[in-house]
Amino acid sequence: MSPILVRPVREQLEHDRVIRLLQARLKRRHDVAINIGPDQTVPVKIGPVQIYPDLVLTATDKGHKLEGTVEVETAESVNHLEAMAQWAHLGRARVPFHLYVPVGCIDIARRLASENQVNIAELWSFHTLGDQTRFTLVHRSTAAESKTAGAQSRASERARVAARSPSTATAAVPKKRTTPAGAKPAARKPSQKRK
Repeated sequence: MSPILVRPVREQLEHDRVIRLLQARLKRRHDVAINIGPDQTVPVKIGPVQIYPDLVLTATDKGHKLEGTVEVETAESVNHLEAMAQWAHLGRARVPFHLYVPVGCIDIARRLASENQVNIAELWSFHTLGDQTRFTLVHRSTAAESKTAGAQSRASERARVAARSPSTATAAVPKKRTTPAGAKPAARKPSQKRK
């Protein structure tokens, strides 16, 4: 599926710059492939439709299993046509769909996602101040939250189990006998000498 609209040059440069920033940011956890401008190289097949998301996230292991898709929009491309042609398909995929929009387009993006029944795992906003681009998580779906919470609870359970298991460096210390207050200690039996 080809791009829906031709952005003004300035917006296209901003769009491509944000994609490259996200590629660098997300590569800690995924292999990240990008589709910028006319370079449509990494497709994602969703049913009969083949789409070229801005970023395609795959596992870092040999299998390179698809783990998510990312779309970056500009003020010009947060519209009904884009939502129907791209977001709706990406939202139906079995992997999380992450949407990044300019900070002034959050409400429009939410409305379009709702109208087109788009399942967005995470909605992010971005804004640029000078050379700095800031990303802010605006919304995370309950499915994404439960997946994150599940991973965190599994990690904390592993930590608890590791903390409970005895360490080889520490030996068990025998308990010291104590007698209740006012009680006389038991008399010791004389040890028998060996012949």
